[in-house]
Amino acid sequence: MNSHATARRPASERSRDWLRQNLFSSPANTLTTLLVLTLLAWLAGRFFSWAVLNAVWGQASVATCNALMGQGACWAVVADKWQQMLFGIYPQAEQWRPALAVLVFCSILVLSAMRACWRVRRLLVLWVGGSLLCAWLMAGGLGLTPVPTALWGGLPITLMLAVFGTLFAFPLGILLALGRRSSLPILRAASISYIELVRGVPLITVLFMASIMFALFLPEGVSFDKLLRAQVAIILFNAAYLAEVVRAGLQALPRGQYEAADALGLGYWQTQLLVVLPQALKITIPAQVNSFIDNFKDTSLVIIVSIFDFLYAVRQAVISDLDWRHYFVEGYLFAMAVYWLFCYTMSHYSQWLEQHLSRDQRN
Repeated sequence: MNSHATARRPASERSRDWLRQNLFSSPANTLTTLLVLTLLAWLAGRFFSWAVLNAVWGQASVATCNALMGQGACWAVVADKWQQMLFGIYPQAEQWRPALAVLVFCSILVLSAMRACWRVRRLLVLWVGGSLLCAWLMAGGLGLTPVPTALWGGLPITLMLAVFGTLFAFPLGILLALGRRSSLPILRAASISYIELVRGVPLITVLFMASIMFALFLPEGVSFDKLLRAQVAIILFNAAYLAEVVRAGLQALPRGQYEAADALGLGYWQTQLLVVLPQALKITIPAQVNSFIDNFKDTSLVIIVSIFDFLYAVRQAVISDLDWRHYFVEGYLFAMAVYWLFCYTMSHYSQWLEQHLSRDQRN
């Protein structure tokens, strides 16, 4: 049966055939499928009973949770500690500022994802204006109480490190990818050396270098904030991985694209900016989003240079309180839900973007 005939069959019939071929094709396969499904149903039932049916919700005392310890989850710890989980050690009286900064940051991301904002001038105004507003809210000044970066923490730090770590790494990664494919030996060797060196060490090493060793190479009396040093380290680290993602897209393009650009009399940069890069970046969207998701989760490593990211803020909010410290699992599940929400949104947006760009190309 050809693909067109298969596509015309009802969805229910195609689903039955898939189940029969993949899950119930033999007695052994059927037995394994039933055992796995039974185990999953049992685990799901136990978890649902613990996390929902027997759980303590909303504002509740520690004594209430202790009375049900082992029977159900104590989500009251999240209700009691959510501000410290989200904003870390930021002054409690000023926590409306990081909350507003997170809202502004998320609004920038949402607006940037809309096609109406896909203009260079609009994006520049949106990102420059939004970034300055977030910096003013977090740092203070001009009417707001100044708050040093040593007191920043939680979700705003995670978002800032991840988003700016990708935003500034992207053009650097493109230049490194082009340099690695350059015909100039020195430029190609320098690009290859940088990419392979950075990709050959863990992010922790780069963070240590930026936090400790970087200061040794600066002139006497010159220093950078530790948060800025961590941000630079993440940018440099992420650029090496994005360079390989972009290079894969460049290699996937047929040689005819370059020859057509040469036939039109386009120069090197015109060819790259108008013909090659738009196609290469489009076909590597899944890999780019995967790199961004990895970067978003890897920000939890900045705790080794004393920067309190979201995951560490959640841990400290629960562990540092003797009354609630037994309910750290609920805190980690809350952190997992927040990470999952952002990653799930990014993944589905990338799928929509692929379909949207493919539809535009067909039209």
